[in-house]
Amino acid sequence: MAKIQMQTPIVEMDGDEMTRILWKMIKDHLLLPFLDLNTKYYDLGLENRNETKDQVTIDSAEATKKYKVAVKCATITPNAARMKEYDLKEMWKSPNGTIRAILDGTVFRAPIVVKGIEPCVKNWKKPITIARHAYGDVYKGTEMKIPGRGKAELVYTAEDGSEKRELIHTFDSPGIIQGMHNLNGSIASFARSCFHYALDTKQDLWFATKDTISKKYDHTFKDIFQEIFDAEFKDQFEQAGITYFYTLIDDAVARVMKSEGGYIWACKNYDGDVMSDMISSAFGSLAMMTSVLVSPDGYYEYEAAHGTVQRHYYKHLKGEETSTNSVATIFAWSGALRKRGELDGNKELQDFADRLEQATIDTIEAGEMTKDLALITTIPDPVVLNSEDFIKAIAKRLTE
Repeated sequence: MAKIQMQTPIVEMDGDEMTRILWKMIKDHLLLPFLDLNTKYYDLGLENRNETKDQVTIDSAEATKKYKVAVKCATITPNAARMKEYDLKEMWKSPNGTIRAILDGTVFRAPIVVKGIEPCVKNWKKPITIARHAYGDVYKGTEMKIPGRGKAELVYTAEDGSEKRELIHTFDSPGIIQGMHNLNGSIASFARSCFHYALDTKQDLWFATKDTISKKYDHTFKDIFQEIFDAEFKDQFEQAGITYFYTLIDDAVARVMKSEGGYIWACKNYDGDVMSDMISSAFGSLAMMTSVLVSPDGYYEYEAAHGTVQRHYYKHLKGEETSTNSVATIFAWSGALRKRGELDGNKELQDFADRLEQATIDTIEAGEMTKDLALITTIPDPVVLNSEDFIKAIAKRLTE
């Protein structure tokens, strides 16, 4: 059988530890036998990031701007222990953060739903996609411990030297303060990415903040979303038969728990961080969670929502067998291949991406799975496969 051709390359970002091992297995068993795989390869493994002083991360993001579609393996964000383990020149920043900043993107995370891995919330029937605004708020906050009596203020000094001041608190005992910020332009990019992705996937879009309490900070998010929706997307949403819905974050949580799913839930940075983990855990497993970075300029970067599976990697180095779940990484590849096919008008490539995902789901629903899923499945007598045998089982169904 002739291999499926690709007109335009995908940017391929290799990664670290056990997911790097899985990356090669996926290519060897699930991609290369069926595709004339066309990628622009960038090694984002920590050793190469260190060797290139992280220039490789910047280069991969710039390449994504050129080719519009990327697929990324999980990578290490180093801490002090990793500095010593890898003999790093410096504590390099998160590759995901660097790529997000360059592409001005929003992260969309959604669970992969299969029969036999049942959500904790029984009425959830469809995936709930979390859209997280990955800029600002507490993640770029400035904090201070207040030693005792005194006055704390917010001060803005304009270019002309004029000042605006707001009292934070008059302290009569020790305490703490935190200053955080956001940018109107970043919020607008977040909004447009959410509206575009909702249209792309034909799903309703929810957005939630706490504007009743945060009458300037959160209210600005609400206002920008509404202004952009009314001016640019309202008619398109009506034509697509989908809706945009705003509510308070506490009301959104209550509604989510009673819903059946099947929509995008846009959240500010901290809310998205928390809720994406809640959604992934409640649906079954973080290893069954897709993640795609979407830029308002039309760039897409697909990856798994989990990390590098460090514990399994150390077992692998000792020659011990592992049973590592590769589903989210497989779906990163299928998502990128489908988007490449859509942009190029390559129906054969789109169909292959669909078949790859269906073969993966069929393997699990037939009772063949990795250990993490076997521990939570309702399928009787599941067969626990090691890392490579699970991928080979998918390849067998894909061939058939």
